[in-house]
Amino acid sequence: MTHSDTALTQNQLDSFWMPYTANRQFKKDPRIITAAKGAYLTDDQGRQIFDGLSGLWCCGLGHGVPEISEAISHQVQQLDYAPAFQYGHPKAFQLAEKVTEFMPDGLNRVFFTNSGSEAADTSLKIARAYWRKKGLPTKTKLIGRIKGYHGVNFGGFSLGGIGANRALFGDGVAADHLPHTVIPGNAFTRGLPATGAERADDLLELIALHDASNIAAVIIEPLAGSAGVLPPPENYLQRLRKICDDHNILLIFDEVICGFGRMGANTGAAAFGVVPDLMNIAKQLTNGVVPMGAVVARQDIYETFMETGGPEYMMEIPHGYTYSGHPVACAAGLAALGVLQSSGLIQRVKQMSGYFEDAVHSLKGRKYISDIRNFGFAAGFSVEAAPGEPALRPYQVAMDMWKKGFYVRYGGDTIQLGLPFISKTDEIDLLVEALGDSFNALA
Repeated sequence: MTHSDTALTQNQLDSFWMPYTANRQFKKDPRIITAAKGAYLTDDQGRQIFDGLSGLWCCGLGHGVPEISEAISHQVQQLDYAPAFQYGHPKAFQLAEKVTEFMPDGLNRVFFTNSGSEAADTSLKIARAYWRKKGLPTKTKLIGRIKGYHGVNFGGFSLGGIGANRALFGDGVAADHLPHTVIPGNAFTRGLPATGAERADDLLELIALHDASNIAAVIIEPLAGSAGVLPPPENYLQRLRKICDDHNILLIFDEVICGFGRMGANTGAAAFGVVPDLMNIAKQLTNGVVPMGAVVARQDIYETFMETGGPEYMMEIPHGYTYSGHPVACAAGLAALGVLQSSGLIQRVKQMSGYFEDAVHSLKGRKYISDIRNFGFAAGFSVEAAPGEPALRPYQVAMDMWKKGFYVRYGGDTIQLGLPFISKTDEIDLLVEALGDSFNALA
């Protein structure tokens, strides 16, 4: 592909209203990606850019995985689309079974969506409907967490707790929020903070306020990613699980970032030793190649819908998407999860996490870094605010990194890393060294 093949006119640039992007700045100085292979992106100048975020937390296997490309190509030729309502195709059922092979015991019923955002709304609807099916229709209240991220649909943004994602849009779905787990005394913790489990007890205050008879579910990320990589304190998730059990409240894990290897385990649930009632997945499900998400439910939740569904010809839940279980996405998912199982990359992430941890924490003391957090192949850096502009310095660091040939994520007051599972030690060294230099170069 030549430069002339990828050159864009100003009208083309202006026509695309870009998501989660400063459109005005971008269109003055575009950052255009034209190809990708392995752990590297190629820009429109032909430069190789190390992919320090695995796309958007979704391409852990690296780019251009031949097994996935071949599976997609074959599927398009054989069956490009099939309706998901009242009819099925083989790969949707095969992929559902494959997904369950990665799940903790008990999570074995898979409802396909097309993104993590749709998975969030789906799991919240399932939670409310479940209690209605159980004869407890007042259990409708939903509880999220400050600094949580559950996508951008109405349910997800309402339960999410990142203010910048909410302020512009006004009221969403009625929800309450637990406090986040970022405690000042835990700054620069390696892995799971030793203190902070008591933050789970704040759920008891919300139960006292709303009464458990009115609460349907709590939704959290085991490790919050988009807010800047926030690992759970030791025993925090266990305490939250027990409180939910004691008060008959469903616990939903949003594992869109954690699932399928990033935590050095099949799921965040496995990494942290807590099993939810519902789990949201996406991203690494297809290695980011075709959009896809899912909600994985406990079998008894599924059976409740089956047992109360009325005549057999009636649908048990009036919910779904035109592209739920899309044949091409299913082919991509089967191939991606097959490679993930056969490659040993999840174990590789676990084994290399210590090296990555040492590398990122070596930046303690660099200019304007106020905290470093990590687990698995994820790390977040909190950045001291420039006067009156809390988001400026992360932007400046990310732009400097791009110029140096590294893609990292900037958001709010943080810089985030999400390594490809195939990353080598020398690539980690170069990435972290460049990041330290970019911090030191700030005014």
